[in-house]
Amino acid sequence: MKGTPNTTRSTTRSTHRTTSRRRRELRREVPSTVGVLADPGDFAAMRDYRSFTFGRHEDTYADYLHHVDDLLRSLAGQGIHTTVALFDPEEYADYCAEHGLDPDSVPARTRFTAGLGGRTGRLAYTGQTIEELLPLLVDASLRQATWEYASALLSGAGSCTDCGDDIGRASFERAAAILRRLVAGAGPGHHHLVCSVPAEHEQLLAVLRAEGPAVPHDPAGLTGPEGPEGPFLTEGRDALEFVTVLATGLALGGAGGLVLRSTTEGFRDRVHGWRLDRGRLVPLTAAAVFDAYCTDADTGDPVAPEPGVEYCPGFEVDLPGPHH
Repeated sequence: MKGTPNTTRSTTRSTHRTTSRRRRELRREVPSTVGVLADPGDFAAMRDYRSFTFGRHEDTYADYLHHVDDLLRSLAGQGIHTTVALFDPEEYADYCAEHGLDPDSVPARTRFTAGLGGRTGRLAYTGQTIEELLPLLVDASLRQATWEYASALLSGAGSCTDCGDDIGRASFERAAAILRRLVAGAGPGHHHLVCSVPAEHEQLLAVLRAEGPAVPHDPAGLTGPEGPEGPFLTEGRDALEFVTVLATGLALGGAGGLVLRSTTEGFRDRVHGWRLDRGRLVPLTAAAVFDAYCTDADTGDPVAPEPGVEYCPGFEVDLPGPHH
């Protein structure tokens, strides 16, 4: 027997509700990427496109950021995992030219944005305000660019004329071993490492925060590339970037430097330093570390020592042996 009209309508509504619910649930399993313009200059560049949403004369960069903030909160409210990355108008134009896309179109911007995660630094959205996100995104983008440039230099280092080893790979392995010895030698506490390497087109800079082992080790006694057993918290992308920059300095064989600052409860902060010299990381004396820290880099004028800081010599972390 056929159902009544009311029964049919009720069944249809129920089916629609079920379908809508399933689509919402499925949507939560699809991640989103939001591209953000870094500054008013980038915003002005995108306003040249008629299809850009904020192309009206009265639209401002502040309005744009407000709406991006609302969008991020809306996606989070739906339970959607969202990553945020910088949208560079110049890279976008190059991308469209390379792929034969019309840059003045929504589909082209959508396609470019979808691939931002693999081309630039990105961050997971966890409820930050857009004002908090922007400087973090700029920093992530700069670090990504540094890592890509350093990786390219390592890849182009070639092979050793004496033994045939790949210089880039060998330098990376050495840098990874050096990092473990640095953290082991610094002992217990929180450690902040900075490595700076001048390259042809830019200054490479990497920063790493690491936790030292609960029990101090003698770095001079480390003989293996893995270093001692210990819960060193140096894994992850930050460690990869740091090792890549240090390896580039080793492979290039030019100038550079590394500073390690340690904070351990109950003790004064300790600062150690090293310099890169012809492919080796050489410890600095305590006096050299003091001079480096207490001299204005721009003017060369002396700077007062920081209270509560002990300036210490570097310790041996680059073991003797063949270096490329």
